[in-house]
Amino acid sequence: MTTTGRKLRLGALGRLLLLAPAVACGVAAGQAFAQEVLRGHGGPVRALAVQAQGRTLVSGSFDSSVIVWDLKANAAQRVLRFHQGAVNAVAILPDGCFASGGEDKRIAVWCANADVPVRVLEGHEAPVTSLAAANGVLVSASFDGTVRQWNPSGGGTSQIVHRHMGAAMAVTISFGTNVVVSAGSDVALLRGSEPAPLRLQWTAPATVLATLPNGDVVAASADGHVRIVSADMLVVTEFAVDRIPIASLAVSPDGRLIAAAGLRGGIAIIDRAQAKIVHRLTGPGLPVWSLAFDGDSRTLISGGADRVIRRWDAVAGKPLTSTLPERDVVAEAAASGERGAVVFRACQACHTLSPDDGNRAGPTLYGVFGRRIGTAPGYAYSEALPRMSIVWSRDTIARLFEIGPNAYTPGTRMPEQTINDPADRQALVEWLERVTGAR
Repeated sequence: MTTTGRKLRLGALGRLLLLAPAVACGVAAGQAFAQEVLRGHGGPVRALAVQAQGRTLVSGSFDSSVIVWDLKANAAQRVLRFHQGAVNAVAILPDGCFASGGEDKRIAVWCANADVPVRVLEGHEAPVTSLAAANGVLVSASFDGTVRQWNPSGGGTSQIVHRHMGAAMAVTISFGTNVVVSAGSDVALLRGSEPAPLRLQWTAPATVLATLPNGDVVAASADGHVRIVSADMLVVTEFAVDRIPIASLAVSPDGRLIAAAGLRGGIAIIDRAQAKIVHRLTGPGLPVWSLAFDGDSRTLISGGADRVIRRWDAVAGKPLTSTLPERDVVAEAAASGERGAVVFRACQACHTLSPDDGNRAGPTLYGVFGRRIGTAPGYAYSEALPRMSIVWSRDTIARLFEIGPNAYTPGTRMPEQTINDPADRQALVEWLERVTGAR
C-alpha cells in the first residue's frame, strides 16, 4: 500500500468512527427488568463517564447535547446544550466537575449544577476526538493531530504533549503515573511527552484507549483486536474480539474486566484472570458507540445508535435493562416529510410525546394543549413557572419559540432556542397538536 493510500483509508476510518450514521438492529426479549433504559438523547450516544461513586452518569451524543443522569432515580437531571456538533468525549474532573469535547473543536468544563460551562478551552484546530483526566490534569486528542494537556481550573492554556502525523484518535493517562498515552491514524502509539515520547508502531491504528490499575494501557484497534501494552511499550496480551474496528472500550475499576464493542457487533467481555472472552452481550442499538463501568466493577453501561443507554451485568453476562428495539416515531414522521417532526428533533432530547414515556429533563408534552404552564404531573419546575398564567396553545407555543424561553418565560431552565422561520413555527405547533392528544 502506498503512503497516500494509507492516509486516505485511515481518514475514512476516522470519519466513520466519529460521524457515521446510526445503524440499528436488535433482538426482542420478554423479560421484566428492575431498571429501564435511559432515554433522552436525540442521536447516538457517543460518550459515557460515571461520577460521584456511581450515583451520576454523564453522556454525550451526536445530537450535540450532554445529559447528566441520576442513576438511582433512573432519570435525567440536566440536559446541557453548548457544543455546535457531536459531543465525542466526556471526562470526570475533581470536585464534581466534568469536561466535554466536541466536533466544534472546543472543550467545555461544567461544575456544580450550572447550565453553562464555567470555562471553555480552545486551541484545537479540528474536532476533539477523546478526553482523559487524572489528578487535576485534563488531556485531549484531536483530528488536528495534536494531544494537548490542560489545567482545567486555570486560565485555559495548554501545552502540546504529542504530535501525530495523522489524526489523534484516542488518549488516556497511565494510572498512578500521569504519563500520557495516545494513538493516532498514523498507526502509532505514543507514551510520555514531547520532544521524545516512546513510540510503538502498529499494523492497524488504535481507535480507543483505557488504563489498567497497574499502569498498563488497553488499546482497541481498527483490526478488531484488543491489546494490553506495558509501561515499556511491549504488547503483553492480545485478544481477537472482532473483524471490524472497535468503537468503544471500558475497563472495570478493579481492572479485572475489559469490555469492547465493534462497529457492527455486540459487546465482548474479557476476563483478564482467565485471559479470554467470557461473554458476548447482544442487543439492539448497534453499533455500541460508548461503554463505561459503574463503581461496582460489575455493572456495565452502554450507549448505542438507537439513542438509549442500557445496563448489563458484565460478570453474569446478562442484560439489566430491556433489550427490546426502540421505536423512534419522531424520526419516522420526519423521514416521511412531516415538517413539524423535523423541527421537533431539536426538542426530542428533553421532551416526550406519549403518556407512557413520562418526563425527561423537560416535562412531557402529552396533553400540553390547554394545560397551564408549570402543571405537568410529576415534574419539578423552576420556581418562577408555576406562578405564571400562560396556557399552552398554538399561539403561546409559537410565541415561546419566536422570542425565546428566556424572554417569554423568565426564570425557566429551558435551554435558549428560537425558531426564526414562521412557517417552521406553524408546522411545529400543528404537528404537536396532532400527536400530543390535544384537548
